[in-house]
Amino acid sequence: MATGGKDQGTQKRTNRLCNEKSPYLLQHAHNPVDWFPWGQEAFDKAKSEDKPIFLSVGYSTCHWCHVMERESFEDADIGKLLGENFVCIKVDREERPDVDKVYMTFVQATSGGGGWPMSVWLTPDLRPFLGGTYFPPKDSMYRPGFKTVLLRITEQWKNNREALVSKGEHILEALRKGTAIAASEGETPPHCPDVMERCFQQLASTYEEEYGGFRESPKFPTPVNLRFLFSYWAQQKTSTQGAQALQMALHTLKMMALGGIHDHVAQGFHRYSTDSIWHVPHFEKMLYDQGQLAVAYITAYQISGDVFFADVARDILCYVSRDLSDKSGGFYSAEDADSYPTAESTEKKEGAFCVWTHDEIKSLLSQPVTEATVPATQADIFMHHYGVEEQGNVQSEQDPHGELKGQNVLIVRYSVELTAAKFGLSVDRAKEILREGRQRLAEVRRQRPRPHLDSKMLSSWNGLMISGFAQVGAVLGEQMFVERAKRAAQFLKEHMWDPVDRKLLRACYRGEEMEVEQIASPIPGFLDDYAFVVAGLLDLYEASLEPEWLEWAEVLQERQDQLYWDKVDSGYFSSDPNDQCVLLSLKEDQDGAEPSANSESALNLLKLSHYTGRAEWAEQAKQILAAFSIRLIKVPIALPEMVRALMAHYHTLRQVVICGQPDSEDTISLLACVNTHFIPNKVLLLADGNTESFLYRRLPVLSTMEPLQGRATAYVCKNFTCSLPVTSPTDLRRVLLDSHSP
Repeated sequence: MATGGKDQGTQKRTNRLCNEKSPYLLQHAHNPVDWFPWGQEAFDKAKSEDKPIFLSVGYSTCHWCHVMERESFEDADIGKLLGENFVCIKVDREERPDVDKVYMTFVQATSGGGGWPMSVWLTPDLRPFLGGTYFPPKDSMYRPGFKTVLLRITEQWKNNREALVSKGEHILEALRKGTAIAASEGETPPHCPDVMERCFQQLASTYEEEYGGFRESPKFPTPVNLRFLFSYWAQQKTSTQGAQALQMALHTLKMMALGGIHDHVAQGFHRYSTDSIWHVPHFEKMLYDQGQLAVAYITAYQISGDVFFADVARDILCYVSRDLSDKSGGFYSAEDADSYPTAESTEKKEGAFCVWTHDEIKSLLSQPVTEATVPATQADIFMHHYGVEEQGNVQSEQDPHGELKGQNVLIVRYSVELTAAKFGLSVDRAKEILREGRQRLAEVRRQRPRPHLDSKMLSSWNGLMISGFAQVGAVLGEQMFVERAKRAAQFLKEHMWDPVDRKLLRACYRGEEMEVEQIASPIPGFLDDYAFVVAGLLDLYEASLEPEWLEWAEVLQERQDQLYWDKVDSGYFSSDPNDQCVLLSLKEDQDGAEPSANSESALNLLKLSHYTGRAEWAEQAKQILAAFSIRLIKVPIALPEMVRALMAHYHTLRQVVICGQPDSEDTISLLACVNTHFIPNKVLLLADGNTESFLYRRLPVLSTMEPLQGRATAYVCKNFTCSLPVTSPTDLRRVLLDSHSP
């Protein structure tokens, strides 16, 4: 057992979490709390000692989780109180989303809100009876302190247990009924045009016109909304609503990229903006955001042709390649919001790694710009462009703890053209000065203490990032991005897939002087792991045209069906319905920061049915849409990704078959034509004549499709009823963009 480090000459005590691999659990390994990981040892102790369980759930880059640890879990008196009266369990929500979802549903139902850290009190048989999120250490005017809550629960457990537990039982039973999702016998998916239009109208009613996004503040990127708007526009190009949908999506993406939520110095996007103008972010960077936003920006480029969006997509992949990539090929989960301002600091501050004072920038960029008609240094130009102010540019309401006082979060205040005009510069010279300024600041930032890196590698989020690299690489024709996606897929196959038990694993951890395969987590994958990896593999096939990725996607989909499909009521359970330690078998019914796995699976099944010829998978997709029909009809804004799946089902996917050799110039030209256009309801296949390959074995009809006159040839089909074959990119473009073609 590890003994931990030393603090001021005193040996630190450790608890059971020191044997875990999760960065979040390890952060709590030296708390004076007798923490247990989620498991039978803790459950048995609670039963044998007849104690309630205190369950604390969070994740390693969670700001308020750090605050509660510092205030309460590092307090010896609170640790003693917890140890004497409770069995304490710590859960990393990213390791165990099944546990998190069940108890978060309870907390939201009983408190009207949710978030992390999540604090829930359970009976020894894991039934919740009280829950909340962050608790301050001491009582305040508005809420009791954590110590007071613990004392009250202890007293109630001893003297009023029946009433305490009974209330929780009633709520749990109500949740069982309220979270049931099932299709009535014979029910079909709802009428697509109605649902699609209602989803658009609901999004439009929450849209904020000046800065984009869908609420005042805080503002989250929510790529699922943007992807729906792009698909809606593709179906409604000639209508006023279609034009409005496109404008909403493009404007939101542009304002985000100009804002402080976008890291102008070191690339990538922070988790969300605390204000309505995308300026002051919550400084975490999450892998799932980077993957989805890369897809959103490259789609914006496909539609608009504006290289601004392509540059942002590249920028995201540059950040992930540099800062969230393991040498094994996997992608890390996140970077923290908090860090030490200097190497000598003893207290972390939010955003310390990312923000700048006026004087710092003035000193770092002090060179005069001689060609400017207005006397200026590089700093003058840089600070004007990025809104840097002498007293800092963060408003007090965005800085409740005073951590950003006097600091600046870079935000693009003017176009390059306006900045150039103000100082009498050419646009090219202004761009050069700004680029040099960003590079200089990046050099300085690299010398600062870095935020904590959550080096956990999750199958699900790696799947989302594979989609990002694959789609950007395909659209831009930049093979290095496709190769990076292939390395990540290979990592998952080698280290996260058990070919004997045919199970995907949830997580893998970077080890200290250990091989990756030695530290894969024994936690089996959940529904989102399978769904997002399958989606990533389908995107990777279209980018690489290597059938092995389709073949593995088929295997994973088969396993997903065996583990999670609800044979009675249709749809997929989020976790193993046979796990007795998880009280509710839930089906996620919201596309939020990530798409729900049922939404993603509906799209996957439709695509796989066309790649494999397995009509039963198209029928399963239909059953998912039917199971969620009430939700889709009433509040489609909750499931914009599933609305996209409904649109694909309703309009039927088009197969775009390119017959030719993958490395020939004429094949490459036809593929580039397909990839550079946004065609939401399509699957791309390469028929290279190898009749022994996976695709030819699954789709014998491909053997009837041949190149014309020795040239690569494209067939655009619906259910393999095809338009006339074409051999030129110009003709293929015409067919692809003709909404009435097969």
